Amino acid sequence: MGAGTGVVGTSVNGIGVSGKGGRLAGLFEGAVEVTGDIRLANVEVTGDIRLTNADCAEDFDVGATTAAEPGTVMVIGADGQLRPSERAYDKRVAGVISGAGNYQPGIVLDKQESRQRRLPIALLGKVFCKVDAQFGAIAVGDLLTTSSTPGHAMRADDPMTAFGAVLGKALRPLTEGQGLIPILIALQ
Repeated sequence: MGAGTGVVGTSVNGIGVSGKGGRLAGLFEGAVEVTGDIRLANVEVTGDIRLTNADCAEDFDVGATTAAEPGTVMVIGADGQLRPSERAYDKRVAGVISGAGNYQPGIVLDKQESRQRRLPIALLGKVFCKVDAQFGAIAVGDLLTTSSTPGHAMRADDPMTAFGAVLGKALRPLTEGQGLIPILIALQ
């Protein structure tokens, strides 16, 4: 067995390589690397699926003029589009814009072509989030909710008011000021 490439297929506007078989159209032993998109139908996985990034996000419509960046806490607006949070304990909280710090979305749901501006909102998993400790120091494990600082979360001190407005749990502390910390998204 020699080194190099075994099969090459090239096409300008069609299919580069095609295979058809009764049970399997192809069999690969070893790692397979794909550069570009993969389109699949009916996938069966007999081993682990490893996603090397952090959160499960979903694309949502965001107003074209909305100033929001990764790490921003977002709420559902009256028009159904997301916008940065602006008030404490907002039950319309939807999640955090994914992609801040060294965490990128591991999977993005509802990815589609759209005329609207769409951003990935972390719904589950770890994400970096803008937080404000002026309303109380944030400790590891604290529940977080929206704050009156636009696009920021704060420690949720009032369990009754926080019901339905909890965004997640702090994974790192912030004793004062504003910052970007990792949180575990857990909408409640």
